[in-house]
Amino acid sequence: MIAAGEGNLQAGRRLPWVPARLFPFRSRFLDVAGCRVHYVDEGQGPPLLLLHGNPTWSFLYRHLIAGLADRFRCLALDYPGFGLSTASAGYDYTPAAHAGVVEAFLLALDLTGVTVMGQDWGGPIGLGVAARHPARFRALIAGNTFAWPVGDVPRLALLSRFIGGPPGGVLIRRFNAFVNVGLPLGVRRRQLAPAVMAAYRGPFARPASRAPIRVFARELLTGRDFLAAVEAGLPRLAGLPALLVWGDRDPAFRAPERRRFERAFPRHRTVILRGAGHFIQEDAPGDLVAAIGAWSGELPPSPVSPGGNRAARPD
Repeated sequence: MIAAGEGNLQAGRRLPWVPARLFPFRSRFLDVAGCRVHYVDEGQGPPLLLLHGNPTWSFLYRHLIAGLADRFRCLALDYPGFGLSTASAGYDYTPAAHAGVVEAFLLALDLTGVTVMGQDWGGPIGLGVAARHPARFRALIAGNTFAWPVGDVPRLALLSRFIGGPPGGVLIRRFNAFVNVGLPLGVRRRQLAPAVMAAYRGPFARPASRAPIRVFARELLTGRDFLAAVEAGLPRLAGLPALLVWGDRDPAFRAPERRRFERAFPRHRTVILRGAGHFIQEDAPGDLVAAIGAWSGELPPSPVSPGGNRAARPD
């Protein structure tokens, strides 16, 4: 069942931490397996599915939506427990569960000719879904992400054990540390404004609401089976054009991860975002819009109509 909301609303009220001047998009909602999934759907053209990671939400893509809506139908959703989305009872917040929600979203809106962009956990989630439905996808964009088990990468294994373990649990639950500290550390070119930080803190105002953040960190190691399945599906996507947009000052996903994507996708173009950190959508939005615009102009025509499946869009 599809339902549409207006403005930045949840349960009929405007949330003070979602400022209209920063996020001026109509909020829409899709019910999936008991979860109420918030998303934005802006622009005209072939679908561009924008998938966030940890601890962000669709707000992360606000600059890209504004800059690309004249060329793409930009769709950005929040996983249950993030942003304005709410989870069903018993939802476990694992990337496998989030991938199931994204897959249901894709099918419910009957999206075809899709370009998917994933950053951080958005990479394996989006690529995992694409490998299950390759005929629905036109192209891939990967930015500072991964698509395989990372237990043998010391820096990522250490991050998972610390943030996903008891010490990180205390820091996240009591101090919202992954948002308050991790987000600013992942942005190198600029300083996040107070209103921007407030928008990222908003979904995690209560200690209990921060559990999804810790699950994502833990799953870098415990989600091996899901990540192995994502890696096994990459050959089904190897023929698609791929754009790799990579901040070169990211302490998490570095040149070895980028080169691994370059080997996986022979039809790739790589754009290095000099001086940008992990959250490239905040660090280098103008560069991203320019890179995606230039690259997409060279793609084969989309197999969908110029309206980008507009008939499936609820009014």
